[in-house]
Amino acid sequence: MENRIAIVGIVVKNQNSVEKLNAILHDYGDYVIGRMGIPYKKAGLNLISVALDAPQDVISALSGKLGMLDGVSAKTVYND
Repeated sequence: MENRIAIVGIVVKNQNSVEKLNAILHDYGDYVIGRMGIPYKKAGLNLISVALDAPQDVISALSGKLGMLDGVSAKTVYND
C-alpha cells in the first residue's frame, strides 16, 4: 500500500488522557515525521500536531484511537 503524508491535529482537554495518548503515539513512532505540542494554559488545553508518512489505513487507525480517548479530539488532513 502506498504511503500518504498527513497531519493529525489533536486537542487535549482531559489531562488524564495524556499518558495513553503518548503511548499510542509511541506505538506509531515509525511513521512519525515530527511532532509539536503547545500547552495553552489560558484555555486549559494542549494542542498537538503530528506529521506522518504512512499507509492510509495506519493513519486512520491512529486518528481513530486518539479520538476514542476521553477528552481528546483528533482530525486528519492529507496531502493530495
